[in-house]
Amino acid sequence: MAASPGGRPAVVLLSGGLDSATTLALARAEGYRCHCVSFGYGQRHAAELDAARRVAAALGAAEHRVMGIDWGGIGGSALTDSSIAVPESPTEGIPVTYVPARNTVFLALALGWAEVLGARDLFIGVNAVDYSGYPDCRPEFIEAFERLANLATKAGVEGERFRVHVPLIHETKAGIIRRGLALGVDYGMTVSCYQADAQGRACGRCDSCRLRRAGFEAAGVTDPTRYGA
Repeated sequence: MAASPGGRPAVVLLSGGLDSATTLALARAEGYRCHCVSFGYGQRHAAELDAARRVAAALGAAEHRVMGIDWGGIGGSALTDSSIAVPESPTEGIPVTYVPARNTVFLALALGWAEVLGARDLFIGVNAVDYSGYPDCRPEFIEAFERLANLATKAGVEGERFRVHVPLIHETKAGIIRRGLALGVDYGMTVSCYQADAQGRACGRCDSCRLRRAGFEAAGVTDPTRYGA
């Protein structure tokens, strides 16, 4: 997809994983001019940010920024604290890979950028079907944040209306993959693993890897994921 100079502006949260890549492709297919934002927040590896750059370029983003956040000052997650092991088997309840308030902070920064850009549409690839049970991936959270966006901004109080788009929230992982493939998404560019190596190769054992692999199997298509030894 070539970048289009026209179209309504939107801010798209882009992690470099399967879901956010599909979300970007869907937003582009709807004619939005997509300004993508990724976050370096002290996560275990930078491979997903490299993937985000590839995806933004391949899917025609008008712009792509990487913003830095020091989540190490908060801790409390296996994704930001190396002393907490990433689970490699299913666990009960919300797993330790949950990052406290992550989507709240990500969306808040995206909202601020959207207001500066004059964009009123935010896209985020959260999913509440085949997911790890994170509370900030649920429809209730998205609805609450959208209300906040329209209360807490100059644009909102002046009568503009922000909308948070979650096109994948009720999709299975297999359904997400099928939608992306129909739009030409190359999932070989993406990185979903919680503990990928420096080359972006997936561990194949963490929760994200298990969900991703099961999605390709259910979709009946070849899994292009590169796995480490």
